Amino acid sequence: MYSIIDIETTGNGIKGNKITEISIFNFDGKEIVDEFTSLVNPECEIPYFITGLTGIDDTMVRDAPKWEEIADKVLEMTQDTIFVAHSVNFDYNVIKNEFLNIGITYTRKKLCTVRLSRKLIPGFNSYSLGKLCSSLNIPLTDRHRARGDAHATVLLFKRLITTEGAEAVFKTFLNSRSQEATLPPGLPKEDFEKLPNSAGIYYFRDKNGAIIYIGKAINIKKRVLGHFYNKSNKENLLCKATHQIDYELSGSELVALLMESDAIKQHYPKFNISQKRNSKEYAIFTYKDRNNITHIAYNNVKMVADPICTFNNITECRSFLEELCQSHKLCPKFCHLQENTLSCSHYSISSCQGICREKETNIIYNKRVEEAIKEVKEKNLNIIITEEGRQPNEKAFVLINDGQYKGFGFIEKSEQITSLEDLEIYLERKKENLDTKRIIAGYLKKFPQKSIPLSQVSI
Repeated sequence: MYSIIDIETTGNGIKGNKITEISIFNFDGKEIVDEFTSLVNPECEIPYFITGLTGIDDTMVRDAPKWEEIADKVLEMTQDTIFVAHSVNFDYNVIKNEFLNIGITYTRKKLCTVRLSRKLIPGFNSYSLGKLCSSLNIPLTDRHRARGDAHATVLLFKRLITTEGAEAVFKTFLNSRSQEATLPPGLPKEDFEKLPNSAGIYYFRDKNGAIIYIGKAINIKKRVLGHFYNKSNKENLLCKATHQIDYELSGSELVALLMESDAIKQHYPKFNISQKRNSKEYAIFTYKDRNNITHIAYNNVKMVADPICTFNNITECRSFLEELCQSHKLCPKFCHLQENTLSCSHYSISSCQGICREKETNIIYNKRVEEAIKEVKEKNLNIIITEEGRQPNEKAFVLINDGQYKGFGFIEKSEQITSLEDLEIYLERKKENLDTKRIIAGYLKKFPQKSIPLSQVSI
């Protein structure tokens, strides 16, 4: 016995979604044997856009029964039946949550007429209920009302159950291990089955192929399945929009994190929230003016071709330059801590030897600048981090040179690497940002033994 169901709701996600109308048709595989349809008082306001879609407003449901008043009828109608709906996970999870709110655990086997249709009658451009019914000449009246949509789903289901090969497909879909009822309605099972149990990143794409979400995982297949089991509103919307999944292997969690960060900033997927910010980092650099005086300046990191070191914000940058001025007796004016002045008069730095007042030669001053920059560069990290590769015969590496994250790469274990030049042949160059800094710093704190000085490089 099948319970073919449709609901109308207030449209506030899964957990905040309240039912405004429900229709249930009990179907024995050949004909309808029972029916129940009722408006439901959601005990909250119905948004205007929902009323515009369904025609159901607050006045219509004011005297309708509340969920707890029809709960026994719904339990009775669906007892020992298979729960069927178009995009079944939405209807099922909203109803399950309504029962949970009144202290009842609701569990039924499920079938999705979207997934069944894709399997049994492939080739349509759209599998929405309205367009599918139109393509199959199935009458659909009272669209976006529970009874009209549920009755059309009954007629569609009747067509599906009599389609050639239906018995085997139904058996597979009802197998608890098949995960057919768990997968998003628009996602081919083959896309999920091809996912590896390995580390890497994955891309959720919409029906047009656009990337809508990027994630990373130590076990891609397991993590993707976690999205489908998650019943939050965001995950529900993501899964409903997903029609394709791609992936890239990384070999390790560290490389997966770095790949994910780069891909998010490149594609800017609508369902990703973190790592989409465009942080304004700063970098210091040197140049000589027309009087041959070496300046230490700072600017937005995007404007600096060869940064000496970078900072998360302008405050950190200026504080660093103040310390550098003090320790190496440099001029605040020529370190761009003071602008539009003839000579320096910094509130806290008084160690300037007079280059700004022509009391010191360019040669002597520039030498101190060179010594300061040399000291900064010597403190910069120059290391590689080694990790497992994507295949057993492969190693992965992450390069940090002059304190900057330069990218990652993969090398066959049989290759002999003895210098930075050897490494750069295999390097996939990436841009450093706040997120990659955080990822690498956290990793080195946890696994300091994984870093190798570039002077000792040998993979």
